[in-house]
Parts: sequence; C-alpha cells; structure tokens
Amino acid sequence: MKLKEIINYLKLQNLTPKLDTDIKIIGCYVSDIMSDTLANASEGDLWITQQSHQTIVALASLKGIPAILLVNDKRPIPEMVKKAEEEGIVFLATSMPCFEVAGRLYQLHFSKEK
Repeated sequence: MKLKEIINYLKLQNLTPKLDTDIKIIGCYVSDIMSDTLANASEGDLWITQQSHQTIVALASLKGIPAILLVNDKRPIPEMVKKAEEEGIVFLATSMPCFEVAGRLYQLHFSKEK
C-alpha cells in the first residue's frame, strides 16, 4: 500500500511535506522500545511510536524504515524533522492513540485485499 493512501485514510499530519509519499509501505511496526524496533522492524515498515527523541530517526535510517508516525499528539523538535528530511524519512503525526491507529490500519489493509 502507498504511504499517501495511509496519510489520507488516517488524516495524518505530514511534518515533511517536501518528501515523496508515493512510496510503498510493506507493513507496520508498533513499538516504543528502541531495542525491540531494532531487532524486529523490517525494511519498508511504517513505524508507529510515541517516542519523540532524535534517536528514532537514526534507527529508522539504519533499518530502512521510510516513515515514522508519532501518536498521542507527540511532536518532534525541529532538528528531528530536518534530520528526517535529510535521511529521506517521512515524519507523520496524529492525536490518535496507538491502538486506534493500528486498528484502523489493520482494517484498511484487509479491506484492500478483497
């Protein structure tokens, strides 16, 4: 599924609008634990987290994660957004809680399979 479809479906705020959102997302990974994400997230995943420190951009870059979605009204500092743009990582935000985002994405995924 294309990232732009997810953005539109969930009405997400794109904090890096200069970056291309016409990219394929192969799955999602939900975690706030850095070591867990490092061990288990896959290249091409959308990473859903409420962690809003600079290390998440470096981890996403290392793992080949093309987009990070911050939930629960978390917002990155401007330096994080700048680093994400430099790394080509789309930074998204929403006020929704993680459980709701994951549930809606699950529904979207299976509605597209039919």
